[in-house]
Amino acid sequence: MREPYVAPETLEPIERASRDELAALQLERLRWSLQHAYDRVPFYRRRFDEAGVHPSDLKGLGDLEHFPFTTKQDLRDNYPFGLLAVPLEQVSRIHASSGTTGQPVVVCYTRRDVQTWSGLVARCLRASGVRPGERVHVAYGYGLFTGGLGAHYGAEVYGCTVIPVSGGMTERQVRLICDLRPQVIMVTPSYMLAILDEMVRQGVEPSQTSLEVGVFGAEPWTEAMRKEIEDRIGMHALDIYGLSEIMGPGVANECVETKDGPHLWEDHFYPEVIDPLDGRVLPEGEPGELVLTSLTKEAMPVIRYRTRDLTRLLPGTARPMRRMARITGRSDDMIILRGVNLFPTQVEELILEVPELAPHFECVLTRPGRLDEMTVRVERRPGAEVTGVGGRLEGRMKERMGVSVTVEVVEPDTLERSLGKARRIVDLRQPPPT
Repeated sequence: MREPYVAPETLEPIERASRDELAALQLERLRWSLQHAYDRVPFYRRRFDEAGVHPSDLKGLGDLEHFPFTTKQDLRDNYPFGLLAVPLEQVSRIHASSGTTGQPVVVCYTRRDVQTWSGLVARCLRASGVRPGERVHVAYGYGLFTGGLGAHYGAEVYGCTVIPVSGGMTERQVRLICDLRPQVIMVTPSYMLAILDEMVRQGVEPSQTSLEVGVFGAEPWTEAMRKEIEDRIGMHALDIYGLSEIMGPGVANECVETKDGPHLWEDHFYPEVIDPLDGRVLPEGEPGELVLTSLTKEAMPVIRYRTRDLTRLLPGTARPMRRMARITGRSDDMIILRGVNLFPTQVEELILEVPELAPHFECVLTRPGRLDEMTVRVERRPGAEVTGVGGRLEGRMKERMGVSVTVEVVEPDTLERSLGKARRIVDLRQPPPT
């Protein structure tokens, strides 16, 4: 694994600023963003008026807690352009979510928004230890999804050579990595595992490829997953965070010199962590739901957006900006099994403690009677002897998670490989009998 590329002289001034300087900039930008939303977006004017608050009421950063939240349902209800704060002819780019779970969410960008976004992704690449001039293999999906084009523009702004592969066609992914010899790959961590498996299938030794840095995002992943990837290929694996509703990838990123959680770029996004049940703002360090407010977005300012991502805020280390603890899951992805709350990341962590098992799994939920049951289907590693392994894992899950599950160990390459975000939960439950 190469030495981390850390060049402090290349950092932007705000990345070296004091907390007081950062807070002053945040307050100035937050006042602008609230006023911009109130003046230009009827939805926000109505919401602020109903809550009895006005942008002028913001005297300090803590006053933001008096302003109303924005939810994904609000974005869906205002589809497609109800939250636009500029004339449509000033919009330079439109992205959208897939809409697989409801009305799509449309997000719009002015030319300056795209420049800001690209600059922040470039900042993420620098924080990840990427060097200008290196080749970046982008395997996020292109199109309405923000991942591919967000990574692409940021890498170009940073001065890298972009290989815009997009997702899918895993055999070709491996061939292009071998032939074009990129030093960097940007992809979801679950799909990186599929690429590694395909390398082995083709007789390619992952550690002998050119890849040295992986910038992974778009889904929660664990420290155990980082170790799995780094050990198999000998690269630095860094976490990038973002969501379309706020901007796309590039809201936060880990720094290669510490690898201790993504630093939020607080000069452009103001973070809060709230109790997901009552909406109360929690003190720094307490776990809860991440809420983000945009500070510089022109086309679609977003005020106190409930991300549903569960994390906690921590002091900065490699940068003055605060860090996010690794996301444990989403409040809407939480599995409640016979009164016990658990997340797929907890299952992943336990699986990766078992050497005979591969990190390819799914949690199948059923309700054969009146009680829910969960079966964890997980692949064995090629050549591994797995007699008794399922029972051992069941015991660990009972001990560590406090609930009984069934473990089914299946053959390698049995489970469907994700080309983007991994599908960890298969819900086959039927309503309870009356």
